[in-house]
Amino acid sequence: MKTANGNTSVMDMFEKGKVLKICAPMVRYSKLAFRSLVRKYNCDICFTPMIVAADFLRSIKARDSEFTTNERDRPLIVQFAAHDAQSLADAACAVAPFSDGVDLNCGCPQRWAMSAGYGACLINKPELVKDMVRHVRNQVDNPNYTASIKIRIHKDLKQTVDLCQKAESAGVSWITVHGRTTEERHQPVHYDAIKTIKDSVSVPVIANGDIKYLRDVESTHELTGVDGVMAARGLLANPAMFAGYEDTPLQCIWDWVDIAVEQGTPFTCFHHHLIYMLERVSSQPERKVFNSLSSTSAVIDYLQNTYGSVNDLRT
Repeated sequence: MKTANGNTSVMDMFEKGKVLKICAPMVRYSKLAFRSLVRKYNCDICFTPMIVAADFLRSIKARDSEFTTNERDRPLIVQFAAHDAQSLADAACAVAPFSDGVDLNCGCPQRWAMSAGYGACLINKPELVKDMVRHVRNQVDNPNYTASIKIRIHKDLKQTVDLCQKAESAGVSWITVHGRTTEERHQPVHYDAIKTIKDSVSVPVIANGDIKYLRDVESTHELTGVDGVMAARGLLANPAMFAGYEDTPLQCIWDWVDIAVEQGTPFTCFHHHLIYMLERVSSQPERKVFNSLSSTSAVIDYLQNTYGSVNDLRT
């Protein structure tokens, strides 16, 4: 669905009863090559990695390295870190011709982000978030362009509900909820909190956290009533997860090789993705050998010798 032409909107994808499957913003990882891969395996919407809006606006080099796309990379949401409304709106206007919406990061718990006024500290500034959403809405010259937010939850859920309702009043398109507080990392996801938020707003809500298999998409939907589910680490481990594969299939591994070679993906990124993909399907001695490889050709030789080529899949 090519939605960047201004005629249709990502919002049309939120059909009643359908649970959208979304690739999360992941620093260093949810770049064009990886987005191209997951789109082959039933991913409905992809997010870019988080981009600092002020840096993006200040530097051509930052724009070129942080934001790469192509005409098949749709629907695409660009996620920004920002702490003032005009920077976010300016960044949104810059990427609007090449994307379908922007998302404001209100969930990153890393110390550097919060000390700079970005990320999860914004969940405690509902009026600022409201202003930022309104600025994007008013300044991007495309009524179908979306403005969403991605948040974490408060210990006092009333504060989170207030934040979401304020964002809704400013015209937010949808809200993604990572069902943990800023302090929590690997603790269980608070599905009850996500359900409370879903029940408190009329815009679509996306659930994020601990989605590792396709069955988790359905169970999360049943627990919370959300309109979509976003995965991060689950997709890194198995980019074909949304297509129902329990582990990364060989076809997907070779698809990644083809895409990465075609797009000129730097070796470190190419290799890291394969390390994630092979983790559940390889033994520790195999991983030790694979992790030490240092060139694309060595990786391709190893994959062919250990797992076989794509042609072997067809015999």
